[in-house]
Amino acid sequence: MDAKPLTELNRVRQWAHDKIQAGSEPPWAWYQYMKLIEAIDAIKDGMAATTTENSPQSAEHQERRLRLVGTTDPQDTSRRHPSGSKVRMPM
Repeated sequence: MDAKPLTELNRVRQWAHDKIQAGSEPPWAWYQYMKLIEAIDAIKDGMAATTTENSPQSAEHQERRLRLVGTTDPQDTSRRHPSGSKVRMPM
């Protein structure tokens, strides 16, 4: 994993934390800084939980590729409801 995104996330998180610690922000800004910190923590946790490109698991999955196949949906061949007849609704 490239260290630059992680470094930038840490820098922004520290900036938001410093703003909160200063105590001079209005309540609505404090709330936004807290949400930013929580979002960064969630992103970092997700980054730590994912596998990297060089892992053996990634190498196994690279061999499998998606391929296009023809449709097997019978929707195109099903009969349509006649447009002139009344539809009976349950009471």
